[in-house]
Amino acid sequence: MRINDIIIKETPDFVVLNKPAGTLTIPDRHDNQLSSLQGMLKKHYGEIFTVHRLDKDTSGIILFAKNEVSHKYYSQLFETRNVEKYYLGLVNGQLTPATGSVEQAIMEHPVQKGKMVINSKGKASHTDYEVLESFGLYSLVKFHLHTGRTHQIRVHAKYLGHPIAVDELYGTEAPVFLSSIKKTYKLGKRTEEERPLLKRLGLHAWQLQFTDQQGEKHVIEAPLAKDIQAVVTQLRKNSGRSSELIL
Repeated sequence: MRINDIIIKETPDFVVLNKPAGTLTIPDRHDNQLSSLQGMLKKHYGEIFTVHRLDKDTSGIILFAKNEVSHKYYSQLFETRNVEKYYLGLVNGQLTPATGSVEQAIMEHPVQKGKMVINSKGKASHTDYEVLESFGLYSLVKFHLHTGRTHQIRVHAKYLGHPIAVDELYGTEAPVFLSSIKKTYKLGKRTEEERPLLKRLGLHAWQLQFTDQQGEKHVIEAPLAKDIQAVVTQLRKNSGRSSELIL
C-alpha cells in the first residue's frame, strides 16, 4: 500500500486518508510501526500527529495533523464535538423504525478485555441512525456519531438488536457469502470453495464535516469500501433493485 494512493485531501495543516480495513491507526503492543498508518505517514512526512482513531477492521475516513499547532486545534475540535462524523454500516436484519437515536452509556466490560457494554455507570454515548436501504437479510445504515466512545456504533447496533455484519465481538463472525444472498447461486466447476464477499467488520467511516484553522468549512467523504459495496450491489440485484443509492 502506498500512502499517495489513499490520500483523499491534503493541506499544509492536515492530511485525510481512506484507511483500508485491516490496517492499524497506530502501532499496537507488538510495535508494528511500519504496518500502521501513523508509522507509514511518519516515514512519508517525517512528522505526523494522530488526532483520532479507527478500529483495525473499520475502513474509511481518518484525519492526521501535520504540525503541533494543527494537532492541538483538531484534537480540540474532536474533543469538543465540533466535528460531524458519519459512518455507513451493514447491519444484520431489517432495522425498524427506519430512523432513530440511541443514548445509552457505554463502559468497558468488567471481565472481557477489549469489549464494551451498555451500563448506566458508563460514559454518555449518543448515536443517531437512518436506514438508507433495507434488503431483509441486511440493511445499509447511516450512523451519526455525537460522541466518540470505543466501539460505540457496534455496541449501539447490538442494543438495537441488529449488530453490524461480521462482528465477532457483538454479533456473529460469519462472513457474508453470495450464496446466502442469491438463491440460484451455484459453485463454479473449477471452484472448490466459495470465497466470501465480506469477511471483516461491515463498518465504514464515510464522512467528516469540520471548519479548519482558516475558517473554511470542509465536507470530506471516503467512498464506500469495495467489499461492502460488493455486498450492497448483490443485495440490490437480488432484490430487484439496480439503481445505485446517491448519498
